[in-house]
Amino acid sequence: MTTTSSNCAPVDGGAAMAANPTFEFVRSLAAELSSGRVELPSFPDVVVRVRRALGDESTTVDQLVRIVGSEPALAARLLKMANSAALNRTGKAVTDLRTAINRMGYNMVRSAAISFAMAQIRKGSKLKAIEEDLKRLWEEATHVAALSYVIAKKQSRINPDEAMLVGLLHGIGKLYILTRAEGHPELFASRETLLEVLRDWHAGIGRAILENWEFPEEMVEAIQQHEDGERDHEGPADLTDVLTVSVVMSSYVSRPDDLELRFQDVTAFRHLGLDADHCRDMLTASADEIAQLRQALGA
Repeated sequence: MTTTSSNCAPVDGGAAMAANPTFEFVRSLAAELSSGRVELPSFPDVVVRVRRALGDESTTVDQLVRIVGSEPALAARLLKMANSAALNRTGKAVTDLRTAINRMGYNMVRSAAISFAMAQIRKGSKLKAIEEDLKRLWEEATHVAALSYVIAKKQSRINPDEAMLVGLLHGIGKLYILTRAEGHPELFASRETLLEVLRDWHAGIGRAILENWEFPEEMVEAIQQHEDGERDHEGPADLTDVLTVSVVMSSYVSRPDDLELRFQDVTAFRHLGLDADHCRDMLTASADEIAQLRQALGA
């Protein structure tokens, strides 16, 4: 699916803004996304093929096994996830890809592929200058993914595997900006400028990427809207609510008492039936599961 520039393109602010190198950088990102050119440095070709295969309803398990099996490191990661304590409730070891894929489901296969891709990106020699930023981004992604899985399972009817995947991808816009900004050091001599671009543009860029990758609309919406604390809707809690709460809880996990400050501002907590005490209890009760899930993802 080719995206339109309306999702992430900056509004033309005249000659003064056009002369601003940071504005030009953001506009170049929007142009790339609008044209459908969504390529991340060091993003393995096998992961692109897995993503495309999973986006095709006619893809069979045999075809997926052949694609995953063509990259031993990806196959090993998928088997490791399938046999992790968090995901292998039976305790029976899985030794072949077909059984692993059938056990895990396609969303978990996507998560395994994304975690493998992130590991490869972090190893990319061209990205050494932003290695620490990438490390922090991945640590946050795995924590939010694990929290999303647990919250979806315990507090909603949302598919936990889908929640984990959207948690893993919630910062994909930041990743895209960082990998592009690395090639323009003169634009981001100021750390504050880079952080401002990340803050203002990552959600729209993340939406454009997931649209380009033809992800379901509810996942695309969650990526774009999860930072809107006042977002409200009718009916039961949805995927965006789960992601919103997961991101907030991830930020405050080291100081859970501060969660009290966010409940009046973030409606997603109400949709999920959560208060501060419930959140603290959940974090304590699920600590081992969250750690196991993060380990399975390669944190």
